[in-house]
Amino acid sequence: MPEKHPVDEKLPPLKMMTSGLQHVAAMYAGVVAPPLIVGAAVGLSPKELTFLTGASLFAAGLATLLQTLGVWKIGAKLPFVNGVTFAGVAPMVAIVNQTPDKKDALPIIFGAIIVAGLLGFIAAPYFSKLVRFFPPVVTGTVITLIGVSLMPVAYGWAQGPNPAAKDYGAIKYLGLAAISLVVVLLIRRFTSGFVKQIAVLLGLVIGTVIAIPFGVTDFSALSEADIVGFPTPFHFGAPQFALAAIVSMCVVMIVSMTESTADMLALGEIVERPADEKTIAAGLRADTLGSALSPLFNGFLASAFAQNVGLVAMTKIRSRFVVAAGGGFLILMGLFPVVASLIAVVPRPVLGGAGIVLFGSVAASGIQTLAKAGLDKDNNVLIVAVSIAVGLIPIAAPTFYHAFPETAMIILDSGISTGCVTAVILNLVFNHMGKSKDASDVTHPMEGGEDIAGAIPAKRSEEAPAH
Repeated sequence: MPEKHPVDEKLPPLKMMTSGLQHVAAMYAGVVAPPLIVGAAVGLSPKELTFLTGASLFAAGLATLLQTLGVWKIGAKLPFVNGVTFAGVAPMVAIVNQTPDKKDALPIIFGAIIVAGLLGFIAAPYFSKLVRFFPPVVTGTVITLIGVSLMPVAYGWAQGPNPAAKDYGAIKYLGLAAISLVVVLLIRRFTSGFVKQIAVLLGLVIGTVIAIPFGVTDFSALSEADIVGFPTPFHFGAPQFALAAIVSMCVVMIVSMTESTADMLALGEIVERPADEKTIAAGLRADTLGSALSPLFNGFLASAFAQNVGLVAMTKIRSRFVVAAGGGFLILMGLFPVVASLIAVVPRPVLGGAGIVLFGSVAASGIQTLAKAGLDKDNNVLIVAVSIAVGLIPIAAPTFYHAFPETAMIILDSGISTGCVTAVILNLVFNHMGKSKDASDVTHPMEGGEDIAGAIPAKRSEEAPAH
């Protein structure tokens, strides 16, 4: 009987549980941040915000189980963690801002995610063949824009809980944000192993405790939360289907599928079970089906979490059943709102300080990817320069598209969406449609450039949350 591959090995129960919790700790802050951002934009009450957070945990657990355990041709069957992608946050906030009645915002978002998920599921086997059109010059640009686009959210949190309040931006709020940031940095600098891996989570806990004497910490969500609950299907209303929102989420789905493919390729190398086209297609089916089912339980679009890929590399624990155990813990946390409400207690300024690390690490991951993109080639420099410039328009000049129809604003207000489309088109023009007169300026779309890619290994940041 052939020896079982470490990926398929079932560890002793205690080690499996503790290692699974470690994966949850590594991803927890990344899972709860998107519902906090979107929920705050909608104007949800603390209790509703707790419900949305718990729903995201529950949906992330289901998607992780689907990815690790697999069924039929669905699931990569690798130690692959799934959760709410950061890539969808900015477009979802744009949808909220463009929806006259905020009560309709979440149903519109959920409807768009369902359609994008189903289309992605159908496209998965074909997308695994078309990944050559998303080389590092494109994915690196998009990941960088994800991080940069979310930084204003962290800055807003740092200034206080209520933008309309007179003390918004007060020194006490900015001070708490700075303390939270410093705590995270100190933990990262002077600790190691498991403690270092959960630096952001510890920063939130310590920052929250420090904020109590300042009267900033609000325990109402904890006191109002039910001990046991279930994410009632379509709690915020039946899904609604708006064309512009669907297009926006489809763009996010493409970005998400690109990132998941990159994560599967990296993870396959780490666990010494290379991800072939069949594995990638199965993994993308799990991503997209998990995303399509997520809105049923009031969750958002699901994707790979890159920091967990780094955790596998660091711990050398390659069993997919360990990550499946982590998925089980996420489901349990979603079923106990009182646990999910703990994150709602965290003051916005404290979350803002940690958010600078969280969102900044996403941008850093994108820059790391761009380092493999052959930026010594003029064509690729132009692709990155123009795509980032276009993607930054909604941040640098919020009223730039004011003359466009409101339906178009859902897409144009998201620098991630516009930057992604620009990068893909420019990559096709410069690297596919003919060759430059100076052949040395052309980089093959599947290559990162001989000089840089050969010197820097294709290593993903263990800190960047995925998107």
